[in-house]
Amino acid sequence: MKRILALLLALLWIAFPASAGAAAAGSRPYGIALIGDPHLPGNHVRSKEQVIRTISGWSGIDRVVVLGDICKETGTAGEYAFAKKFFGRLRQPLRPVAGNHDFIYEDEPDSEGRKLKATAATRKRKLALFAETFGLRAASSAERLGGYLLVYLSPDDLETNLLVQLSAERLAWLSQTLAEHKTLPTIIFFHAPLAGTLTPYNERVNTPSFVAQPSDRIAELLRENPQVFLWAAGHLHVPATKEDYRSPVNLYDGRVTVIHNTDLERKRPWTNVLYLFPGEVLVRTYDHWQNAWLPDLERVIRPPVR
Repeated sequence: MKRILALLLALLWIAFPASAGAAAAGSRPYGIALIGDPHLPGNHVRSKEQVIRTISGWSGIDRVVVLGDICKETGTAGEYAFAKKFFGRLRQPLRPVAGNHDFIYEDEPDSEGRKLKATAATRKRKLALFAETFGLRAASSAERLGGYLLVYLSPDDLETNLLVQLSAERLAWLSQTLAEHKTLPTIIFFHAPLAGTLTPYNERVNTPSFVAQPSDRIAELLRENPQVFLWAAGHLHVPATKEDYRSPVNLYDGRVTVIHNTDLERKRPWTNVLYLFPGEVLVRTYDHWQNAWLPDLERVIRPPVR
């Protein structure tokens, strides 16, 4: 019996090397797989389908969060129908948030092929279609899981020219939600990252349309709610081969770690998985091209409240 127990603990150490103490104590972590910017149907459909098959086959995954830009172009009815069927292959509960491609554009481009910003009525209709497609009561929501608060936050401003902005109503909802859960370590899932959490390696990084907006009000909310310690985002398609994927620059205001996620519109995709232990979160990265976890990218992030 002792030899069997030792073997089981060794296997847990391999699976969760940075949290073997918590595993040995008998607490199974909650697993959250993150999918960034699938852009469906888009290119590399077979590769995308293989990603879904791989994640669906993993044990210990309690949620799959899709970080926006579910649709390839403009959030048409056809794109949403494809997405519903695509994610219907998952065994685990799905938690999607919207991105700019899911609601902010008109269906048809202008005469030169450029996307047109949609009217308020069209944006509202597409956000409703997003929620309806995935069986959601609203485009944003929150839930408790394993002693953590998970906030699934969708951009929803109906008139802004920026790509990823929260409305005043959504900011009020977020403020109230955070105020009601001050003692719970909190993770926010949003399409865009927080400002300044990447080095400016191209012309989009840290510009207004490519960070969470309104940035000033979000900064205030985060200062008022130090229980928020993780922010998962896509939007900028950061590959795991880039230094900024896991870097000290990912720490926002010295308090909130941004987990950047790449898109699926490529031959070599990666998946981040958050393992929620009591008192710490283990972040692991899976390379679907190599069919292997990447130990060099693992990190442990501890919340400020327990």
